[in-house]
Amino acid sequence: MANKARYLVPGDYMADPAVHVFEDKLFIYPSHDWESGIPENDNGDHFNMKDYHVFSMDDPEGSVTDHGVVLDVKDIPWAGRQLWDCDVAYRNGKYYMYFPLKDRNDIFRIGVAVSDRPEGPFTPEANPMWGSYSIDPAVLDDGDGNFYMYFGGLWGGQLQRYRNNKALESAVLPEGDEPALCGKVVRLRDDMMQFAEEPRDVVILDENGKPLTAADDKKRFFEASWIHKYNDKYYFSYSTGDTHLLCYAVGDKPYGPFTYKGVILTPVVGWTTHHAIVEFKNKWYLFHHDSVPSGGRTWLRSLKVVELEYTADGLIKTIEGI
Repeated sequence: MANKARYLVPGDYMADPAVHVFEDKLFIYPSHDWESGIPENDNGDHFNMKDYHVFSMDDPEGSVTDHGVVLDVKDIPWAGRQLWDCDVAYRNGKYYMYFPLKDRNDIFRIGVAVSDRPEGPFTPEANPMWGSYSIDPAVLDDGDGNFYMYFGGLWGGQLQRYRNNKALESAVLPEGDEPALCGKVVRLRDDMMQFAEEPRDVVILDENGKPLTAADDKKRFFEASWIHKYNDKYYFSYSTGDTHLLCYAVGDKPYGPFTYKGVILTPVVGWTTHHAIVEFKNKWYLFHHDSVPSGGRTWLRSLKVVELEYTADGLIKTIEGI
């Protein structure tokens, strides 16, 4: 499969995959694209996601099982609209789904839903997580009893509306040589239902040890956090958004800082790039999406998987998106 991507769910539009190995299978937790009829805009109003399916695979080249709808916006007590990408973590016999959703004031919060099974269905909590905001939650099980959530996204993801975890009266995007806005990381409480602390910045440094600036738009964070470990290092990967790259940075601790290392995936057809990286049976895989099957409609995306490889010194080999 190396460097030859495979579409996984040709009969439906799924995107933004989170992928984990549970019960010796690959479980895929994507967002679900629907035709909205809303004109495309920078706030993402044309993304009409309203439910989640779960998919599983015994092998990346094998058949894909659709476990059906596992959570629907109509079943979430605090729901407004737009179930964007989610992630799932396992602890003490329970599976916790973390999902971004706009509340009834059109503000993104992060909610929690719980299941006894990796394939769901998931039962949502009555309220979003205290102090949560923005989008794209991704959770790291660090293997020592600690779980960390990485989150945040610009533009429609509303991260520019916050500083120091407080809402601003008006959104502010940095420019030029100003420090780029950072994604966020926060340790989860032992019960997995709330933050255990105030979220911190995920600082990405250049090769000289200086934080990336807003002008570094081919390197700086925009959205789509993912985190994995390889050879005892933490690999923070993310989308650059309007420059359409998947990039990564490497650090020694879950909080970072992370040093920029390069491009994982060059631009695909479709505006957004969002992904998961997972090891399965001693091979590594990149799950992502593009808009080729829908004829380039950026709000109707299709899941893909391709093998991911490292160099001898731990760098990720760049995959061509097209």
